[in-house]
Amino acid sequence: MIDAGRPFVFLDVDGPLIPFGDPPAGGYPTFRSPYVPSGAAQGWSPLIARVDPELGPRLLSLPGEPVWATTWLEDANECLAPWLGLPRLPFVDWSLEETGDIDEPPGLHWKTRGLAAWAGGRPFAWVDDEITGADRRWVDAHYPARALLHRVDPRRGLTEADFSALDAWLRSV
Repeated sequence: MIDAGRPFVFLDVDGPLIPFGDPPAGGYPTFRSPYVPSGAAQGWSPLIARVDPELGPRLLSLPGEPVWATTWLEDANECLAPWLGLPRLPFVDWSLEETGDIDEPPGLHWKTRGLAAWAGGRPFAWVDDEITGADRRWVDAHYPARALLHRVDPRRGLTEADFSALDAWLRSV
């Protein structure tokens, strides 16, 4: 159920939740879950061990409505949500996005227009490791509501500083 009173929090997976850098001291936790689906997603299961399970409660404590904004689509609910202790979240279905012959400004991320369309004029925070100035300029010029495009360092993933910035912005909306 989507809460019309809170901003969306669009969550990318690879980079923000699955950091690409060196493992933390002591290594990653052991991934044991009955929720790893068969097929292509099964190949992702070792990556899930890189996701800090404590991120789930932190994400749920943010004053926003979390939405998967990842190419994982529904697999994020199957693979990651149980590991993080999250409920099933809505997700942006990129297969429904129109790509056509849109003349994109140089450097605009392929997700930018789709997220703005999905948000439908509602405030949103977008958490991703590939956000650039081109995305911020496009959203500032074309989106009618407030939006925070928050870039996460993909080597470290979401940090305390990221959560502080997101929480402060979401509370200000």
